[in-house]
Amino acid sequence: MTAQAVIPRERRVAQRRIALTGNHAVALAVKMAKVEVIAAYPITPQTPAVEKLAEYVNNGELDAEYIPVESEHSAMSAVIGASAMGARTFTETSSQGLFHMYENLPIAVGMRLPIVMGIAARTASAPINVWGDYSDVMSMRELGWIIYIVQNAQEAFDTIIQAYRVAEDSRVHLPVAVAYDGFWTSHVLQPLDVPEDEEEVIRFAPITRSWVKLDVDNPAQLGAVGTPEWYWEVRWQAVEALRESIKVIEEVDSEYCKWFGRSYGLAVPYRLEDAEVAIVTYGSIFGLVKKAVDRLRSEGVKAGALRLRVIRPWPYDLLRKLLGHVDKVAVIDRTINHGGPLQGPMAVEVAATLHKPVYNILATIGMRAIDSDMIYEAGWKIHKGHWAPGQTYTLGLRGGYE
Repeated sequence: MTAQAVIPRERRVAQRRIALTGNHAVALAVKMAKVEVIAAYPITPQTPAVEKLAEYVNNGELDAEYIPVESEHSAMSAVIGASAMGARTFTETSSQGLFHMYENLPIAVGMRLPIVMGIAARTASAPINVWGDYSDVMSMRELGWIIYIVQNAQEAFDTIIQAYRVAEDSRVHLPVAVAYDGFWTSHVLQPLDVPEDEEEVIRFAPITRSWVKLDVDNPAQLGAVGTPEWYWEVRWQAVEALRESIKVIEEVDSEYCKWFGRSYGLAVPYRLEDAEVAIVTYGSIFGLVKKAVDRLRSEGVKAGALRLRVIRPWPYDLLRKLLGHVDKVAVIDRTINHGGPLQGPMAVEVAATLHKPVYNILATIGMRAIDSDMIYEAGWKIHKGHWAPGQTYTLGLRGGYE
């Protein structure tokens, strides 16, 4: 497909409401974005997403090459090769599958390839656990990928489309991961607004083919040996591109709102304007957090909440703006930072951003269920001074720190 100009939007795109699971919402977004090469190996809980994409290709609804590889390592290898030839690509994984890709994840960054990957977030083995937490996603923060964490099926659909615009922008040319809760989002049927005319998606996110590609008429190498004299400079270009991509992410999100009526920002605040206690988290449990905040407010506690949506690049300035005035900041982490001063990775980063201790709460590990009452009780303990900042606490752990 040739590149198409992005047309100005004077009216919003007509849409219809359907119901899909998070996995199927991702697959539909990939279909509407007219991805040309898909390579994937099924692993719970992402399997329905790639099954649906295989169905689209088999039925002729999506004109794409679907490569049923023998492993996740091969899946990432295949999309790297296809992207290096100029194709719009997609893959999806979870947990051990992501870890099996690991050798190739930084290669996609160093070669500056605009691959988009979905992650139905799942905890790490052992013991074997196919349920959802963010052990997998948090492990790839330092590799140079842009990383979104979304809350529900609608946001997963919208963010996949945005991701192609961001990744293929000439100011970026980096791979993007779009993560969402395994099972609580991936398998739950939810309402979804989608364009009546599917072509509106490709008009919004045309395939630019603006990145450096292999060309048989002009032979070259991508990702060749980088000696000590030049390696650092090459990788630093990716560092700068990731840092600068935050502007593109915001631009694309804002323009998406003009077309489709939805935007999410880098982070989503809730009742933070005068908050003295703030609860920060990510993923599908944000609804529970907001419910707990409302209950705290009804009892006279000036509480607020914040959902992290883009964790790479890290939205340092925005978080300082939204949380800088808050006396007590708690971070609910959904994976364990083994051996760290705080045992949740986002708590460490929020504390470093705010230059002060935060309250770290671990929850939903291995998909252990929590409810808004538990979050409310944690907020109340923080408000009353029963918990100390700079410490890690747990929700739902037998014999845990509560």
